[in-house]
Amino acid sequence: MASQLAFKSRIASTASLEKIFNAQEMIASSHIAKARQVAMDAKPYADAIFDAVQAVVAHGHISHPIVSKEENNPRVAVLALTSDRGMAGPYTSSIIRETEGLLARLDSAGKQPELYVYGRRGVTYYKYRNRDIVRTWEGDTDKPGVEVADSISNALLDAYTRPASEGGVSELYIVYTEFINMVVQKVRVLRMLPVELVEAETTVGTDPEVDAVQDVSPLYIFEPSIEEVLDVVLPKYIRSRIHECLLEAAASETASRQNAMHTATDNARKLIDDLTRKLNASRQASITQELTEIIGSADALNIKEE
Repeated sequence: MASQLAFKSRIASTASLEKIFNAQEMIASSHIAKARQVAMDAKPYADAIFDAVQAVVAHGHISHPIVSKEENNPRVAVLALTSDRGMAGPYTSSIIRETEGLLARLDSAGKQPELYVYGRRGVTYYKYRNRDIVRTWEGDTDKPGVEVADSISNALLDAYTRPASEGGVSELYIVYTEFINMVVQKVRVLRMLPVELVEAETTVGTDPEVDAVQDVSPLYIFEPSIEEVLDVVLPKYIRSRIHECLLEAAASETASRQNAMHTATDNARKLIDDLTRKLNASRQASITQELTEIIGSADALNIKEE
């Protein structure tokens, strides 16, 4: 009897969890379409800014913080984009693991990484381990707004533009999760500053004149000067890249939560079925034992009467 009560208690608790998991899955399913669309809508602008910066960097030898910083400054800023809530599978743990790997690589290279964290779970993780954090942000990681993107970009840009004597940093890294599709979300490490020149892939066609035209780099005239143009482009570049990463991370978090809750719901239902079978087997064994005892008692009485 005690075993049956234990099975009933476990079935009831698992059924409650199954309802919670199913509700979380339905909530994530209702949010994922909008989160994915918002991330896709922000990508063209961020790509356009990145292409413009790449074009300026490829223009020639430029002496500007956007492409170079003091080589004798070992301080490096690292921003980790985690989540505020759990129930998202390995989403936050994957980001933390990649961040720890980046910090270890920077330490081994003689750098002094300074950590910035967005997301309550990441902040809790590093504070519990007494890790120094320069600044934190919390709230709405599954639907970040423009305000938090501006706050993060202003803090990082201020750290990057300060000279080394005032505690400035020489590089900016961001660790986030890139949204590939509903099933695949990939953790990436992006170096935002200084900007690295990415060589475009060239395709060789059948017409040599067309290929020669495609290989020619465009020429630019900067008004009033290239330094002033880059001073205007730099904050826009940082803000657009951070905002894009936040939206990609939000879509990835929602997709990861939906997948994790779907798996948890299926596992809860399988556990309920398994516990129900064990409960029925225990009940059947109990009934069989009671029948055996009744039959045995009846036989004993018959023998005594004879």
